[in-house]
Amino acid sequence: MSQEISTEEMEEIRESFQKLDMDGNGYICASELGDLFRDLNCPVPGYRIREIIQKLDRDKDSNISLEEFTAVFRDLKDDRIAQGFRKALNKKEGIVAIGGTSEISSEGTQHSISEQERYAFANYINSILENDPDCKHVLPINPNTGALFRALADGIVLCKLINQSVPETIDERTINTRKLTAFTTQENLNLALNSASAIGCQVVNIGAQDLKEGKPHLVLGLLWQIIKIGLFADIELSRNEAIAALLDEGEGLEELMKLSPEELLLRWANFHLKKVGITLTNFSGDIKDSRAYFHLLEQIAPDGSKEGVDRVEIDMTGLYEKDLTKRAEYMLEQADLLGARQFVTATDVVCGNAKLNMAFVATLFNKHPDLTKPENQDWNLESETREERTFRNWMNSLGVSPRVNHIYGDLQDAMAILQLYEKSKVQVDWDSKVNMPPFKAVGGGHLKKIENCNYAVELGKNAAGFSLVGIAGQDLYDGNSKLTLALVWQLMRRYTLNLLEDLGDGEVAGEDLIIAWVNKTLSEAGKTSSIKSFKDKSLNTSIPVLDLIDAIQPGSVNFELVQKDKTDADKLKNAKYAISMARKIGAKVYALPEDLVEINPKMVMTIFACLMGRGMKKV
Repeated sequence: MSQEISTEEMEEIRESFQKLDMDGNGYICASELGDLFRDLNCPVPGYRIREIIQKLDRDKDSNISLEEFTAVFRDLKDDRIAQGFRKALNKKEGIVAIGGTSEISSEGTQHSISEQERYAFANYINSILENDPDCKHVLPINPNTGALFRALADGIVLCKLINQSVPETIDERTINTRKLTAFTTQENLNLALNSASAIGCQVVNIGAQDLKEGKPHLVLGLLWQIIKIGLFADIELSRNEAIAALLDEGEGLEELMKLSPEELLLRWANFHLKKVGITLTNFSGDIKDSRAYFHLLEQIAPDGSKEGVDRVEIDMTGLYEKDLTKRAEYMLEQADLLGARQFVTATDVVCGNAKLNMAFVATLFNKHPDLTKPENQDWNLESETREERTFRNWMNSLGVSPRVNHIYGDLQDAMAILQLYEKSKVQVDWDSKVNMPPFKAVGGGHLKKIENCNYAVELGKNAAGFSLVGIAGQDLYDGNSKLTLALVWQLMRRYTLNLLEDLGDGEVAGEDLIIAWVNKTLSEAGKTSSIKSFKDKSLNTSIPVLDLIDAIQPGSVNFELVQKDKTDADKLKNAKYAISMARKIGAKVYALPEDLVEINPKMVMTIFACLMGRGMKKV
């Protein structure tokens, strides 16, 4: 299936499915389809609904899963039922169908964009960048027009937004802000896309030209990824130990750490709502009447007990308004008292826009979590290491599904690892060797996962030629950090070197070839620096990297910004500049500035490999 359906199409399928799945239970059933048609004053007889269900329900369980929906999506697109779905969805959710093409979609493909998302994202950008002098030429953005897409076309706002979500990802000295030309705009867009990839956004099928042209479906998809990463940054146990208050009875920290930020956010809302007897299962259908929101606001509003924080009284009278849109507006007025009226309008609440409502609840969490770490607990919570974060972001940028949130827990079934093998040109026998999810919670589920892990190790040894001495499938299943990362590193190395295939007159791309090319390129450009290995002590100044970047694209590096002193602070400044400059000239670098300062040979190798690919115009 993954070979037949593009990334864009898959995203469209997921969005369509979520809009039909009004109660957010993961399935489409007859009652949900009936409600959709009735809401549009287009009632469909019960027998016709059953015919539609029978056509979709391939495993005869009376529910339609995402997989079943995907399998018949193309068949349905051209028939009358599919057209009815599309028409109904567009009318109900405020979707605008636009014609557009890209390298991965056939000419004339119809993409859907959400006017609500365009409105919400424009307002969000206006609020967080309003005081940035580099953005004054495009801000404020009119949220009621297509101005958002034009405002992002020079790359400046995108770069700034990335730094808002993950601070210091981009060295802002590398952003072109004055007298922009087609070339300097292209550099900004390269910088934005490669930096977005480095923080875990999937940008495989998005190019600078797509952003320059303002293709709405691609722009909104990228914006949501960037904004979501920032919103969810602190919804993680290792960064916010008070989240341990959300532990269920008899549950350990490991179970909590395995939950995705979305799942943690839902648990947080229910933690406060249980006091009033309300349980949410989703941020779409369950919040449409604003009842849960009113009570959530009342529960998390400051009571004045904390020093320096004034009491906020939530007015609950709006809960009794019968008109749902007016009720939602009253609720949002109360959210404004908490400084958290962002992302949603009253219409977004009543329509149950899951994406924007999730962003709204994440804002509430970030502003007023109202959690207290349980007392008398001797926990030693280790934060995610830099290496773990780099690997996780690399995996997510390649589009592994589901997304990797906790590197060890989410690799336990080996599904992400097997997808990475395919992306690294190792053939995977999905039909006979891989146990596909969902896995049973009890019984033989763990055995199926271990079988997948065994197969992953077998592929590494036999098909990829990895050195996996002492590593077994059980180690991946158990989340052995050292052994798991040993496998993941070799996958990343293979993927990176694959970018250099066909280089070197038939010579296999390897570390010696990269070092030889680096030194030859530096010498031919008249640079005095050189490297002996990826452990060379001179690398912690970043000067060999900057010299190479300038050799690849002459005049690109402003050497007046390069620190000549050798203090740790100066070295870090140079490294930040070097990493951002590498991304700016088009090298998709995942390493971090600290990797250069500390001379991490593994990650240093990937920097030079990506620069070599860029220099040879291969990547």
